[in-house]
Amino acid sequence: MLFGGAATSAVVAHDERTTGTFIEDQAIELKALEAIRSNNDLHGQTHLSVTSYNQVVLVTGQTPTEELRRTAIDIVSQIEKVRHVYDEIQIAAPSSMVTRSSDSLLTAKVKTKLFTINNIDATKVKVVSENGVVFLMGIISQAAGATVADAASRVGGAQKVVKLFEYR
Repeated sequence: MLFGGAATSAVVAHDERTTGTFIEDQAIELKALEAIRSNNDLHGQTHLSVTSYNQVVLVTGQTPTEELRRTAIDIVSQIEKVRHVYDEIQIAAPSSMVTRSSDSLLTAKVKTKLFTINNIDATKVKVVSENGVVFLMGIISQAAGATVADAASRVGGAQKVVKLFEYR
């Protein structure tokens, strides 16, 4: 328990978001996932991930129908304190465990790459990968965002890089 608290404190110390916003982002993610799980159609037929950064939410994954995609986005959009929702849900069968594992590896490789860039604080960039697409979130300068996106695009396995930054 103490270790988790110390780790959270360290992340918040390096983050552009206030402590309250950091906690609110975690709450948004939990509320969204709980709401999706409580919807039998979404829970049984989809693979969805929700990431919140500075109350801006990214929804990724797959749904078999447009109707289920709209339902998921409506649910997430109605969560209190959500400022904007990026809908990156694909109309497709849920991805395989192999694809999800590859995405986890891709995210780790991109994060590792970001730590090698001079004058960039990699702890200020949230990286999410879905089906080989790398999504980048954070509050940084436009120049830093361009540098980060360029580095991410050079990582093996990254098919596309999408910048969802808020620029200072």
